[in-house]
Amino acid sequence: MLCGCDEAGRGPVIGPMVIAVVCGDSESIRRIGVKDSKKLSESTRELMFDQIERIASSVEFVIIDENEIDNATFKNQLNVLEARAMAKLIKPENEYIIDCPDVNEERFSGLITELSGNKKIISKHKADVDYPLVSAASIIAKVTREREVSKIKEELGEFGSGYPSDERTITFLKDYFKRYRKLPPHVRRSWKTVNNITSTLEDY
Repeated sequence: MLCGCDEAGRGPVIGPMVIAVVCGDSESIRRIGVKDSKKLSESTRELMFDQIERIASSVEFVIIDENEIDNATFKNQLNVLEARAMAKLIKPENEYIIDCPDVNEERFSGLITELSGNKKIISKHKADVDYPLVSAASIIAKVTREREVSKIKEELGEFGSGYPSDERTITFLKDYFKRYRKLPPHVRRSWKTVNNITSTLEDY
């Protein structure tokens, strides 16, 4: 069986990363109009999430929390963390197309094969654009992460998208640090953004 694999939330400074695998018939998945999740509205992603779960042969995902991400990033092993998480979802009888997070496609394919024992793996850049099952995996991962982020906002309040490029997110982190003299929960302390904030506000 053919499967697609992708992640959501690699770049944000707040919240987890999610990796998803969707297996099934590519043509059936393509017909519902899947695209790279970033090109779809939140409401469309939610609708497609339910459609994918109904149509696909299997849908699986894993949530990687901020502590795991920090531990890997401090060791410069974020790609290895992703590969290990993906490998846990990979079954020996299936073929996999993975949206490659590494600059070197062959290197990442080799790492996944080594970790999973499955040699039927293709790792491609922009696979979430070119392969319907990978697009579907990107939607599952994105929606799952958005739901996790909603839970965090219930705890912390509104902080924007959680990405370093979002001014609302940076303002939230600065204001929180000024008020409490510490960072809020769910923040990736290994991100340069965090160091920039704490180093400039320590004597505020």
